[in-house]
Amino acid sequence: MIRYDRQTILPQIGADGQARIGTAHVLVVGAGGLGVPVVQYLAGAGVGRMTLIDPDRAEETNLHRQPIYGPALGQPKAVAAAAFAHGLNPQVQVFPQVAWLTPENAPALVEGADLVLDCADSFAVSYTLSDICLARRKPFISASVLGLSGYVGGFCGGAPSLRAVFPDLPDTLATCATAGVLGPVVGMFGLLQAQMALAVLIGLEPSPLGQLVQYDMSGFRMASIRFDTAPEPDQPPHRFIAKADLRASDFVVDLRDTQEAPEPAAPHAKRLAEDVFGPSGPCPAPGQRAVFACRSGLRAWRAADRLRPHWGGEIVLLADTPPVQGDKTT
Repeated sequence: MIRYDRQTILPQIGADGQARIGTAHVLVVGAGGLGVPVVQYLAGAGVGRMTLIDPDRAEETNLHRQPIYGPALGQPKAVAAAAFAHGLNPQVQVFPQVAWLTPENAPALVEGADLVLDCADSFAVSYTLSDICLARRKPFISASVLGLSGYVGGFCGGAPSLRAVFPDLPDTLATCATAGVLGPVVGMFGLLQAQMALAVLIGLEPSPLGQLVQYDMSGFRMASIRFDTAPEPDQPPHRFIAKADLRASDFVVDLRDTQEAPEPAAPHAKRLAEDVFGPSGPCPAPGQRAVFACRSGLRAWRAADRLRPHWGGEIVLLADTPPVQGDKTT
């Protein structure tokens, strides 16, 4: 217990709290700017087991916000982060998976965890995880950061879901690659995720579940709200499905052109733009399921919004991710 002496002397933790931390199994989705401090500080705190899933490899452009990968350029981030965590604390078991988080593999991953941390900064991943965690009453800590601002919140596990707080998408979804991000800012949000996770594991009150914290570091402004009574959306959500869930009878629309995606999401997919859907636009046949596909899910969500008022059938989304680097089986 010498390793954890400085935290176990806290009255909020003690030996019982440390025991809960040590027997916990957390799922960390994403080993980038958010995931790196999460893995560091949860391993340092003595979390018993971590499953870490990420499809990417370490690149030089990552290093200003993911400094642990300096000696591991070119390696899968999940594997390199697991090795770093083991070197930091050999008592912690980290199980890396070099893969995308999808609606196909997510249920089993969530089922085996006591708590889920969304560090992927992908809205398709965030909503997929939130839906599963809400149904299984699993605590879900999610963060999103861009530029000099972002948010972190505790959802599900008895609190409202991400959809209750963010039922709609923003008009545009930039990425760190297109809009930039400052290393300490994204690191700070990762630290907050780790702290929220530990607070949930030890049963700290008030619980971070039902709490949203926003920071704008351009002016060092912070806002915090509780959303314990936020209602879940009445309208059926735009649910993400896995590619393996496609049916031959589906009305599949791939919103990408042939240059972006030489191979469509499905052999029977139609290639159409999102703006063709509306009052006089194409519709599925009676009894068909509408499936909108694109790379991130953003265009699919927008196309679904355009179709929904004019068609009452089932609509689902597909975020068609590229193969994992070096994977010859996909």
